[in-house]
Amino acid sequence: MSEFLNALGAIFKSEIMVIFCVAALGYLLGSISIKGLSLGTSGILLVALVFGHFGLTVPAVVKNIGLISFVTAVGFIAGPGFFRGFKKQAVSYILLGVAIILVGALTCAGVILLAKIPVDLSVGMMSGALTSTPGLAAAIEATGSDAASTGYGIAYPFGVVGVVLFVQLIPKLLKIDMEKERKRLAQASAVKAEGSTLAAKSYKYLDEFGLLAFAVAAILGVLIGKVTIPLPGGATFSLGTSGGPLLAGLVMGHFAHVGPVAIDVPKKTLNVVRELGLALFLMGAGTEAGQGFLAILGQYGVTLFLLGAVMTIVPMIVGYILAVKVFKIDVLSALGSICGGMTSTPALGTLMQVTRTEAVAVAYAATYPLALIMVVLCCQFLPIFFG
Repeated sequence: MSEFLNALGAIFKSEIMVIFCVAALGYLLGSISIKGLSLGTSGILLVALVFGHFGLTVPAVVKNIGLISFVTAVGFIAGPGFFRGFKKQAVSYILLGVAIILVGALTCAGVILLAKIPVDLSVGMMSGALTSTPGLAAAIEATGSDAASTGYGIAYPFGVVGVVLFVQLIPKLLKIDMEKERKRLAQASAVKAEGSTLAAKSYKYLDEFGLLAFAVAAILGVLIGKVTIPLPGGATFSLGTSGGPLLAGLVMGHFAHVGPVAIDVPKKTLNVVRELGLALFLMGAGTEAGQGFLAILGQYGVTLFLLGAVMTIVPMIVGYILAVKVFKIDVLSALGSICGGMTSTPALGTLMQVTRTEAVAVAYAATYPLALIMVVLCCQFLPIFFG
């Protein structure tokens, strides 16, 4: 009997079993709705945190494949209307992306000055609160301290869940008429409800599901993401495995064809790849963050977790007010911009589900790249100012 139990335990500790168990339990948790609020796919993150705490992991390659798949799919979805939508409100999206991250940086500065939290730990918390892995890399480089990783691990879980809940709470608290807002967004956007059908109607796919075009976009995206750009102060920036594939998907989704050959992807494929990619990404991110999470909280106290939550909440509230009141962006695009400004991949997936329109991806894609650059810069320069 003991041999059977040991064998069974070994099976459930295997990486393949971990992946499917996290997926099953995560979707089960995400399906629970309390007063209309649910975690959706982000339920996987919380389950993954628990698995990670007990030493069960998902290979890093699974997380990276998931991230690349998700952002490439988002690029294709947003591509048909992105450049027209960005042209109309380019200044608003740029300023909003900058403002959200600057508010996060000012909040971090307040934590350093008022709560007397060390700079390396605080900057790491900011990168976690904004769910930015490039920001964490910049923080580690600037501080030369492993404490930045500790701060990231403390703030990251709420950084994900907080934005997911925010994009669901705002429409409910403000009693927004979703149908009315969807129509308003459809009128302002070039993205049709059924997505881009240009290639499907007029051009030839080389394979039924458009996976060849998707793979090409992913390859180009990874290559683009490896290009390093020097920034002031000796810092460097690259789009990485999130920004590069997003850009490649946007461009290919926009042009849709090369000669008679379609280079966009059918909507049915994008829907599946987008959801699968998000699930795989959350599994990897969650099991990584879960390792030693409770030990970190035990060592540093719940106060740090709460301060990290403040770094997530304040930029979102300020960003939403600016988007709607100052820049006069429609509500659904404002929420998409918040997801982009907070560099929150999971929240965009939730927003698409809640609003039942993929047009919100345009605002996300417009705000995300500059926000990503700003996170890296702030994580570089905060240690200089307060070090």
